[in-house]
Amino acid sequence: MTPPLPDRPNLRIVLTGGPGGGKTTALDLFRRELGERVVAVPESATIMFTGGFPRVDDPDARRSAQTAIYHVQRNLEDVQSALHPTRVLLCDRGTVDGAAYWPGSGDEFFRAMSTSHEAELERYDAVVFFQTAAAGGLKIEGGNPARTETSEQALALDKALRTLWAKHPRFFLVPHRASFLEKISMGLAILQSVVSQLEAAKAGE
Repeated sequence: MTPPLPDRPNLRIVLTGGPGGGKTTALDLFRRELGERVVAVPESATIMFTGGFPRVDDPDARRSAQTAIYHVQRNLEDVQSALHPTRVLLCDRGTVDGAAYWPGSGDEFFRAMSTSHEAELERYDAVVFFQTAAAGGLKIEGGNPARTETSEQALALDKALRTLWAKHPRFFLVPHRASFLEKISMGLAILQSVVSQLEAAKAGE
């Protein structure tokens, strides 16, 4: 049974998935389609890494980076929630994502952030997961300068992220398609349905 919506003003939907999944493209198109009904929360990791935050493979440095990303993500969401209490928040990734990038187990990540997997999932009303294009053997290089993963790394991250987010009671998968346009159209249809269902549920409380 799907649980009731949390008692807070905003509806929050997170768009996530492995690198090269098309989530940022879908978010931008959907925001343009719905206009002032929604507000986008940008991906904190992209903001930080393109702004000069160091990105290295040293485990201690990665822990520090993921800690910073987690707190920036939470505060970005809370700022947009405070500024736009009546709009649906569309989040480009969420606070759970850091557990897949942490140099250790997901449980270690949540303990280090003084939280739990369950508590972070409860921050969001629904999850729309865009499977990486690497699942179809396609290259994921694109216009995002913050994306440095190989196709093999993208597949591993996609699997880890899906395992983490699939525990949400409102988890929706947008699988890989040979046609990117078909995939984005499917993702937009799912988003439209999710927003309509959540808004109806919120209105009926």
